[in-house]
Amino acid sequence: MIIILCFSIFFLQQSFSQTEKPVRIGIDGLSHDHIHGLLKDYGKRTDIQIVGIAEKNKELVKRLAERYKFSPDLVFDDLETMVTKTKPQGVVAFNSIYDHLHTVEVCAPRGIHVMVEKPLAVSVAHAGRIAGVAKKYNIMVLTNYETSWYPANRKVFEMAVSGNEIGAINKVLINDGHKGPVEIGCSKEFLAWLTDPVLNGGGAVIDFGCYGANLMTWLMRNETPESITAVLQTIKPEVYPKVDDQATIILKYKHAQAIIQGSWNWPVDRKDMEVYGVAGYVKALDANKLEYRLKREIPAVSLRLTELPELETEPFNYFANLINGKLKLQATDLASIENNLIVVKILEDAKESARTGKTVVFE
Repeated sequence: MIIILCFSIFFLQQSFSQTEKPVRIGIDGLSHDHIHGLLKDYGKRTDIQIVGIAEKNKELVKRLAERYKFSPDLVFDDLETMVTKTKPQGVVAFNSIYDHLHTVEVCAPRGIHVMVEKPLAVSVAHAGRIAGVAKKYNIMVLTNYETSWYPANRKVFEMAVSGNEIGAINKVLINDGHKGPVEIGCSKEFLAWLTDPVLNGGGAVIDFGCYGANLMTWLMRNETPESITAVLQTIKPEVYPKVDDQATIILKYKHAQAIIQGSWNWPVDRKDMEVYGVAGYVKALDANKLEYRLKREIPAVSLRLTELPELETEPFNYFANLINGKLKLQATDLASIENNLIVVKILEDAKESARTGKTVVFE
């Protein structure tokens, strides 16, 4: 009898897991080139179902529909119509940073969760309005960063923060960027707003400075810096006449500091981080390679890492698993609104510091 009961429970569990419905996802905008990371798996996923797309650029829709084999019937001219017709549980935003506010303001009253591409907003004012409407309607607003899905970064956090293996953190160096969005061949639709100081909020300081601000805020468990000092330059004014292409940001904390370097002038692509404590260091050399040294007398150790937690292997299954309740969002998570309000404030203060040539006190 017990054996029969156990088998019955097992088959019920199996039947439930096989019939579990995918999370209904809508897309707001197609102009952000990171959209390719989602559309490349179109029609193959079982965890999410793309039920609608809001995009008014017909040429862009045609090009991507032909490439990724989705029906133009999925596409609507505006977000309001798309969410009304298709009723998604979550919306992912691949529009300009300026438009993130509109995405949230449309979705929040309908109880639709939102995930935007980094950073959260172009300004503290926009970020505050996003946070306010999200709280009012009790929705999640997540910010997605490529570096959130680097196994090496997760291991850095495990060693430096969770395990306290290097002692108290006192110095962090974070470098992000590439040769530049024009130089690496970003699409014309992406470049139209990425190089606009209003629609993107700035140049390299926003595009790549946000990674360092997000990671440092994560390492510090949402502790805010005491001050921000920044230098912004445009090394290639003939290519980027409206925005900076070189950014250096120094964050001063009570017992630590971080140097964030975001650039559209690196000779090679890079997203790396070095964390130093009183007893040792740990470095994420790229997405998978890690180096650490825990004592002065012990040689450095190198590792290659490939694994991430099962329910958060990439942004879209993470979003789905938060919506369906398999995961719970924490205030100190990389994607959280709490972390990313701090990120936007750091970036705004960095721009003010560069404009005035003075250190800005974080308030």
